[in-house]
Amino acid sequence: MPTELPASPMPRASAQVAPVVECLGAELAVQFLLRCGGAGLYISRNAGADSAVAALVGHDAMARMADHPRIGAHIARVPLARRWLALTLHWQGHSIAQTARMLRISDVTVRGYISQGRVA
Repeated sequence: MPTELPASPMPRASAQVAPVVECLGAELAVQFLLRCGGAGLYISRNAGADSAVAALVGHDAMARMADHPRIGAHIARVPLARRWLALTLHWQGHSIAQTARMLRISDVTVRGYISQGRVA
C-alpha cells in the first residue's frame, strides 16, 4: 500500500457505511468491511480474547459500534460497500487490478465506479 495519500479528499462514505467509518475511521473501516462484509455479525461490548472482530478493530472500537444508534449489538448484514471500497482503495493508491482482486469484482466494474466518481 502506498505511504503517501493523495491531496484529493477521501471519498465520502455512503449512508450504509458512514456509521462504520464514524466508529472505526476510514482505514480500519476498509479492513473491517473487506473481512466481515456480506454476513450478519454480533458486536459484543465485552468481547472475549478469542473474538476475531475484536482482534481486527480492538475492544474500544467494538464498544463504539455496539453503542452507535445505527449499528447496535447486531448487524443483520455487514454491507459489502463495493463502490465505496473501490473508490477508497483507488484513492489510497491501489491499482485497478489490485482493487478488483481485493473486492472480487471485474476491473471493468472498478473502472466504472471510478469514472462515476461518486458513492451513491
